[in-house]
Amino acid sequence: MTATTADAPGTPGAEASVLEVWGDPIAHSLSPRLHAAAYRELGWAWQYGRRRVAADEFAAEIAGLGLAYRGLSITFPLKAEAFAAATRLDETSVLTGAANTLVLRGGERLGFNTDVDGLVADLTEQGVAGLAEARIVGAGATATSALVALARLGADRVEVLARRPEAAAPLVGLGERLGVGISVATLLGSDGGAVPLTLSTLPGGAELPRRRGGAPRGRRRAAVRRRVRPLADGARGCVAARGRPGGRRARDAAPAGGAADPRVRDRRGH
Repeated sequence: MTATTADAPGTPGAEASVLEVWGDPIAHSLSPRLHAAAYRELGWAWQYGRRRVAADEFAAEIAGLGLAYRGLSITFPLKAEAFAAATRLDETSVLTGAANTLVLRGGERLGFNTDVDGLVADLTEQGVAGLAEARIVGAGATATSALVALARLGADRVEVLARRPEAAAPLVGLGERLGVGISVATLLGSDGGAVPLTLSTLPGGAELPRRRGGAPRGRRRAAVRRRVRPLADGARGCVAARGRPGGRRARDAAPAGGAADPRVRDRRGH
């Protein structure tokens, strides 16, 4: 485990809050820079750092946080661990089984999934609407958010490409609850039929398998009009689309800073 507060703004006062993005790997994350810029603009004396945390270290790391910590942005591969660690959850986290933001307040851990709203907002801004079908690359926690977002945009058929088809079983079940038909193929097993939209949920730097004598699968998408890769660093609505990060206001890029969602659910069902 490694931690750093690189790119955090200035030296905070005693009242300042500490926030971090957690994941593994995490050195590539631009979240500290994005948040530092937002905090400076807003006049908030907060620190935002990054910490490399493996999935099996998550419980111990979060238990060891001091009172100065206000919240965490959660990225690959920790969204299921954050979901499990939350004492209360918003409705989207409950639906997806994944949380990308934890608000630490009053001894509680309030879990939120902002990936879905961020994807829907960004895709809608780009004119994506009335989808009948789409494709998701990957079958992890971010893929569940992508599936919910596609359902909200109208998709009723989604193909999931996964390294291991059995890993897509939770997506098939979620699709049944959402009324979306799910077909599953390996990354090299799809017939490659044209769809209006492909969402890649693979972590940054992931290597795609190659067909024999061919280009990497992820580059053979001439029929796909748009390719969007979520940046699952917990910044609300932060997606990279057509090479443009974000798309939401700086205030929205500061996770765990506002009031808790009134729809958040207590783990005991309250």
